[in-house]
Amino acid sequence: MPRSDSVLADAVWPRAGDPDRARRGVERWLERATEQSDPELRDFAVALPAEPQGRALLEALFGGSPYLTELALKTPATVRRFLADGPDAAVAAELAALRADAAAETDTTRLMQAFRLAKRRIALLIALADIGGQWPLERVTGALSDLAEATLDLAVAHLLARAAARGLLRPEAVAPDASGLIVLGMGKLGARELNYSSDVDLIILYDADKVPTDRPDDLGQTFTRMARDLVRIMEERTVDGYVFRTDLRLRPDPGATPPAVSLAAAESYYTSLAQSWERAAMIKARPVAGDRAAGDDFLDFLAPFIWRRNLDFAAIQDIHAIKRQINHHHGHGTVAIEGHDLKLGRGGIREIEFFVQMQQLIFGGREPKLRLRGTVAGLDTLAEAGRVDRGTAASLAECYRFLRRVEHRIQMLEDHQTHALPEDPREVDALGTFLGFPDPASFRTTLTDTLRLVESRYAELFQEDRPPEGAVTLVFAGVDDHPGTVETLQRLGFARPSEAIAVVRGWLHGRYRALRSERARGLITGLVPRLLSIIGGTSDPDATLQRLDGFLARLPAGVQLFALFNVNPDLLDLLIDILGFGGRIADYLTAHAGQLEAVLAPGFFSNLPGRERLQERLAAELATARDFEDMLDVLRRWTNDQRFRAAVHILRRLSETPTCAAFLSDVTEVALQALVPRVEAEFARRHGRFPQGGLALLAMGKLGGREMTIRSDLDLIMIHDAGADQMSDGEKPIGPMVYYTRLIQRLVSAITAPTAQGALFEVDMRLRPSGNAGPLATSLEAFSAYQRGDAWTWEHMALTRARVIHADGPLRERIEAEIRSLLGLSRDPDKLRRDIAEMRDRMARQRDTGDVWNIKHFRGGLVDIEFIAQYLQLRHAAEHPEILYQATAEVLRRAVAAGALPDAEAETLLRALATWQRVQAFLRFAVEDKFDPAEASDAMIRGLLRAVAEDAAADPPEDLDAAAAGMRRQAAEVMAVFDRLIGPPPMDELASKPAAS
Repeated sequence: MPRSDSVLADAVWPRAGDPDRARRGVERWLERATEQSDPELRDFAVALPAEPQGRALLEALFGGSPYLTELALKTPATVRRFLADGPDAAVAAELAALRADAAAETDTTRLMQAFRLAKRRIALLIALADIGGQWPLERVTGALSDLAEATLDLAVAHLLARAAARGLLRPEAVAPDASGLIVLGMGKLGARELNYSSDVDLIILYDADKVPTDRPDDLGQTFTRMARDLVRIMEERTVDGYVFRTDLRLRPDPGATPPAVSLAAAESYYTSLAQSWERAAMIKARPVAGDRAAGDDFLDFLAPFIWRRNLDFAAIQDIHAIKRQINHHHGHGTVAIEGHDLKLGRGGIREIEFFVQMQQLIFGGREPKLRLRGTVAGLDTLAEAGRVDRGTAASLAECYRFLRRVEHRIQMLEDHQTHALPEDPREVDALGTFLGFPDPASFRTTLTDTLRLVESRYAELFQEDRPPEGAVTLVFAGVDDHPGTVETLQRLGFARPSEAIAVVRGWLHGRYRALRSERARGLITGLVPRLLSIIGGTSDPDATLQRLDGFLARLPAGVQLFALFNVNPDLLDLLIDILGFGGRIADYLTAHAGQLEAVLAPGFFSNLPGRERLQERLAAELATARDFEDMLDVLRRWTNDQRFRAAVHILRRLSETPTCAAFLSDVTEVALQALVPRVEAEFARRHGRFPQGGLALLAMGKLGGREMTIRSDLDLIMIHDAGADQMSDGEKPIGPMVYYTRLIQRLVSAITAPTAQGALFEVDMRLRPSGNAGPLATSLEAFSAYQRGDAWTWEHMALTRARVIHADGPLRERIEAEIRSLLGLSRDPDKLRRDIAEMRDRMARQRDTGDVWNIKHFRGGLVDIEFIAQYLQLRHAAEHPEILYQATAEVLRRAVAAGALPDAEAETLLRALATWQRVQAFLRFAVEDKFDPAEASDAMIRGLLRAVAEDAAADPPEDLDAAAAGMRRQAAEVMAVFDRLIGPPPMDELASKPAAS
């Protein structure tokens, strides 16, 4: 051991922090010494504790660190090499041996073992040089970085060779510098400042244009697998331990990208989408393995985007946000000793690092000499450039070195990735001894003074960053969840805050098209606190946030809408109301994000417009259409905008249900009145028209009664008055049967065909004469003959709601006169009652499940009231033609005036009808199919209970059970009226007749 005396003489070993543990360690050392098979090593091991300096070394090691104790006991030869060669030569020799042994290794398992055994020896050598005071901080962290870089380099070469052997890459790719694979070391590795238990932060890229391969389409998969294998080689724990924990989360948008990212994608991301904290992270980036020249070229390419010439306020704000994260996480506003985090707490290492990095970002664009990776070197250069007072830079550099030494000692204890001082005061005192302090008080004083000095210097730079008392903590910078943000989200009501943070982080990464621009991301960043606060007030914040994420994913552009959210908070409230409500309207808005633009129309929340105003607005919209197809899209978009407006009015109870029903009916009528002439004109280009004929649309059902809901089908009958022997006057003349059949097919297709703008309506034409067996369009003569000779009673009942909504020439008056004549015919009262009772019983047996929320079909529901109104018209129209009307409520009122219905019964029916219509209107926009209370959100249930209430000012039922009970009472009252007027069908009358649709 030619240099042992020199090495021991140069070292200053601390006293044993735990004398008992030191004594036991020496005893174990001597026991192991007697077991050595190498005589020279045995003699060395026996002799070392007999020398004062040798014993001081062992006691410092064994009394300070259980982890290093085990390393020394397992590899006494490493201690001998340290003393024989000195730390510099010993570490260099170990690294050289590792490179020589591993370079030719083809077996991954053996390579991993070689790495781990080398890590043990080198870690022990570095620790001895550190503890004995023979190496300064920069040499310690540099040696740890050399070890990480060597193992990464060897692992990458091994994986490239393995990929080439499998034919995934060409043989020349085995040379890392020719491979196109770039491994960037970030953070402490990039700055050569690794500590004992640092993660190795990496970004793995590949240049698809440079990679030698015959399988270019497989490159993404090849390098993704290689990245995962690299992580496994480095961090998988085996019987021999691990090398370094490896973190790939600093890559572009890690939640949406594979472990290995193409160079082209990375360049696009950093030049357009990267956040300011990611720019800050790139300050320390350095190629550490693979194609280093390509890595340097990539960093050169990024230089203008990292180092901007103009002061970057956004960058400052992002670094402030990260700092708030640090303060909240570990400092809790104070400088402590027990449990204090030396890295992230107040006055800690990260404050010094950010002190440097922020000023580098601000001034480095104009002063290239500030573009350094190392913290101490950065402080020195800032002082030289006059950006930092020299005394401040020197004191912060001294603080940095001291805190890193303390951090190293903490990590040496058990090889844990920790930066926190022990919670036990006795362990803190032992740590001070391990650092060489003469007594606990001096360590505590030095440490406290250091932390306070750093905090004060940092506060001078960031004094405007102190959040007010009680401020909400929301930070999304960085890759780790901010604990204060987690707490805030939990307090707001989020059950899965980490998922919420990941969602917001995705927005800030510009993951969606609407968020690609820097302006859009800046706007939504400002909106996030309000957004999350509003979402927290919904019944299920986590589900609402996921729906908002889906909405943003489909949004074509964001800047205009986000800007409007900023100046019009009510719009934001509405969006979250809808998404928090859930159900059909939320799904619809999520799938059709552009629909929200309808809210921007003037007067969206004010009174719903009448038919004339709707006609004016639609005409203006249609005037912009370029052709027939464009006209269809404009019409669909306009109609869907109006339906959405009605849905919002129902959701917010801005308009009463009858008003919304009339509005939706007007919208439908106006849309069809605009569409039919255009379809006719398009059809006439080829086939012409009938000079003495025209087409009429007869609306039935809810459109006829002006009682439309959001999802009502269109029940239509098409009637024409062209003579059977006429021919159209176009280029291709055809007769009326073929003409109107084809025309109606075109019209129905235009109404029902789905496009990117959605469909207009669903059309049901089964109410036409002979139903599905009859022609699509019938002549007025044939219509009249059928109704007077072949129609069932239920078809005349349906005819009570018939209303002509479009007709050419005098055809309207002729159809209306014929319908009034048909409905005014005298009927056998007993037969009428039997037919209606039988039909209603048949419908109930087919469709009534007993579910009170099946508003239309449950007994005492809508159908029963409508049947009563239709019965009263067919029964009394001959004597009282004024009773005829399409809307159910008005028929009941007219029946009272005609003496056909007592006031009390009319009031019962009208009150129930209003309830059923409110509830049905609500459910039609709320749910896709039937209402299931178990699937409904709290907001949906609250809205439904409000719909059950008689008016907006009335108190809603307490819960769904109470609401259902009240509805059943109303239904029973309706059935009492039904049974008095119509009665149940006689059992012998249940003939095999069709039920009404």
